[in-house]
Amino acid sequence: MSAAGSLPAGGDGPVRPSGLLDVLRVASVVLDSEGRIVLWSPQAEELFGYTAREALGRYAARIMVHEEHLDVVRDLFAEVMRTGRSWAGAFPIRRKDGTARLVEFRNMRLLDDRGDVYALGLAVDRTTVRRMEQDVALSTRIVAQSPIGLAVLDSGLRYVSVNPALEQINGLSADEHRGRTMREVLPLMDAATIEQAAEEVLRTGRPLVDRSVTGRTPADPDADHAWAVSLYRLENALGTVLGVAVSVVDVTEQYRANAEAETARRRLALIADASARIGTTLDLDRTAGELADVAVPELADAAAVDLLDAVVQGRRSVIGPAEPALMRALAVRWVDASDVLPAADPPGRVIRYAPDRLITECVRTGLPVMVPQVKDEDLLRIARSPEAAEVLARAGVHSYLAVPLIARGEVLGALDLIRTRNPHPFHEDDLLLARELASRAAVQIDNARWYQNARDTALTLQRSLLPSHPSVTGGLEVASRYQPAGATSEVGGDWFDVIPLDGDRTALVVGDVMGSGIPAAATMGRLRTATHTLASLGLDPAVLLEHLNRITVELDEAIATCVYAVHDPDERCCVIANAGHLPPARIRAGHAPELLDLPTGVPLGVGGVAFSTTTVDLEPGDRLVFYTDGLVETRRDPLDERLDRLLGLLDQQPGHSLDDVCEMLLRTLHEPDNFDDVALLIARVTTPGT
Repeated sequence: MSAAGSLPAGGDGPVRPSGLLDVLRVASVVLDSEGRIVLWSPQAEELFGYTAREALGRYAARIMVHEEHLDVVRDLFAEVMRTGRSWAGAFPIRRKDGTARLVEFRNMRLLDDRGDVYALGLAVDRTTVRRMEQDVALSTRIVAQSPIGLAVLDSGLRYVSVNPALEQINGLSADEHRGRTMREVLPLMDAATIEQAAEEVLRTGRPLVDRSVTGRTPADPDADHAWAVSLYRLENALGTVLGVAVSVVDVTEQYRANAEAETARRRLALIADASARIGTTLDLDRTAGELADVAVPELADAAAVDLLDAVVQGRRSVIGPAEPALMRALAVRWVDASDVLPAADPPGRVIRYAPDRLITECVRTGLPVMVPQVKDEDLLRIARSPEAAEVLARAGVHSYLAVPLIARGEVLGALDLIRTRNPHPFHEDDLLLARELASRAAVQIDNARWYQNARDTALTLQRSLLPSHPSVTGGLEVASRYQPAGATSEVGGDWFDVIPLDGDRTALVVGDVMGSGIPAAATMGRLRTATHTLASLGLDPAVLLEHLNRITVELDEAIATCVYAVHDPDERCCVIANAGHLPPARIRAGHAPELLDLPTGVPLGVGGVAFSTTTVDLEPGDRLVFYTDGLVETRRDPLDERLDRLLGLLDQQPGHSLDDVCEMLLRTLHEPDNFDDVALLIARVTTPGT
């Protein structure tokens, strides 16, 4: 049977032989008791240069040993044959071609079944042996001293050997590895995935290089580590698959550095996102909601933004050590509402937090409060009540962080953060990020709350100056609406008025002070008062506007537009004068709605141009629609198109009540992006006696 053939191996079936002997090229020679060659292997022919025909029957010493060592070799041979003790040594030989070679010999005595004595000689080229020894020694040293973890798995993927570096990485001795699988040795990591990869390498022979693996080993069961794992199939010289070689490089520091860099990148992105998203409007609730949206889920699983109630109302708040905090909830965000929603403060509600609560401590001291590992007793200081603490406990709250919202040296409130699903506790980096977000958001929140206070003041002033008029006065049925602007800076300039006069006459006024805010509202109030006074004098509309113009000139460069009309039911007409305002619309039965053709005039406060009065016929059932530019003007549509749309809408509402028409016009024409307030006044001529 050839060297590459198969041999039975017990009950395991045929197994291919090792290729080690083929690498060594061991020559075997059998000598009789006289020292003559009786058996000569092909490897002997290769080593000594003599064919079997040339060697058989000759004395071995003549062709296998250098002349210088003949006597020594004869003595050694006689000793082996006499005593039966084996002998080993190295001697130079002279090959058939005359060259010399150093050969290692192993000699032993043989005995056949007839009692005859023979000698078996094994010979190997010394250079080949030394090269293999060096390779083995080098491999052993490298494996033993390498900082890289190395292992050999058999074809069943069980550990055969591991080096000291892998013992240290895995926290187990070599004996604890041998005969066990990766899953058995490393239960704290996803060893199944590595084994699947090893099976693929064993099957295909394609190596797997630098597969990233993370997990925990018995060496450090409390911390995650990272390794670069490579797998190679092992084969002998004949190509027989022996198993899989595994190399493991600990890259934990690089992994952590990359993780920290990625975390830093994400945090910078979060800060940039916060800068772009927080404060897009000056709406207080929306600004608070934008802060909570940025915090969840990147920083926390739930976030709440609460302001001190006094701050929301425009007052400074100082809390003593034994005083509670009255907090107004502005926004709440969460990953899973069902977990923490019952414990969250509903937005808009004012909640009293006891002096010992952590959020009270945060807003009282102006310092952050962080509880990395929340215990049961901590929940009682986090939640507003024991019931809410139970909800947080069931939700799995394990870490808490509160940072103050501070703007312009004043504590406004706090950003509350909790973690339930995120397994990591809050740490110092999270605190720095939360403080950065809170710092950026606090300025926007402060701007929003001052804006809201200013807007509320302007609206209060504006509404206090607008009239409350009867629905029917003289010969008119009247309806009106005021729609405040969406921005504080635009509130305050528009007004309307319905003024009863002698003889069942009624003055109708709509105006718009240029400018905005509280100054515009104050100017509007003064003009409205002046209009009331002048109207009581029964002045012609043009003359009245001339008086208003002189008053406006004296009001610190104020400018306003105004339409002043007086309806006389007896004359069935209306006299109107216009000071730079949009023309009213008239609706008559049997006619399409129309804009009254009035001399435009110049705005009040400009001066130098006389006003004129126009008489317009009005029959019972006719309607006049007065409005300010906020109803029809937009930034993208031509004014003529918008006025045509107004007339088209009026044409579709012949039988509707005046209140319904007012609502329809505001709902349809006043667009959300039009930051201007609207005054709207509709009057319908009544039938005498009704």
